[in-house]
Amino acid sequence: MRKTYYFSIALFVFFIFSDATFLQKQNLTIKESNSPAVQRASFLPEIKAFSKFESKSFVAIDTLNWKLLGAIKFVKKPSKTYPDGVMFPIINSTLKAKNKKRIAMSGFIVPIDNTTYALSKNVFAACFFCGQAGPETIMGIKFRGSTPKLKTDQYVTLEGNFRINENDVEDWIYHIEDAVIVKGK
Repeated sequence: MRKTYYFSIALFVFFIFSDATFLQKQNLTIKESNSPAVQRASFLPEIKAFSKFESKSFVAIDTLNWKLLGAIKFVKKPSKTYPDGVMFPIINSTLKAKNKKRIAMSGFIVPIDNTTYALSKNVFAACFFCGQAGPETIMGIKFRGSTPKLKTDQYVTLEGNFRINENDVEDWIYHIEDAVIVKGK
């Protein structure tokens, strides 16, 4: 096994060295050109690619994960509602940079009431209401258009606008607004 390994390394070094010396002997140079690197084949008809998308701008979508959402700290501060203090989230700079940007996020659907859902890291039986996780493991959902009918613990991927909440302790820390289901319908 070792002989094969050493032989492979020696062969690799030999090819690298011989290729480098060959290029030096030939004095090969690369010439700059103004012609495009890729040209349309003459036998193909001219097609205007992406014609229906020309006026639209494409926006890169970040995919968030629960590990990143869980990388927050909490600090106890007094509030109007809770004078003795309540734990406020301190959201990291990476998440703050994604605020109000288009994102994709996957998780389990948890019903809040008849018309409201949340996206959770865990299934309903292990969600943060039951003491199994913290408030950073759930995200409020506001769907684009009408709210679809979804099943508890249905695993979906949503695409929407990410919004963080650092001040209102009565609301979710994370939200996904203008959300559409892109996977798991």
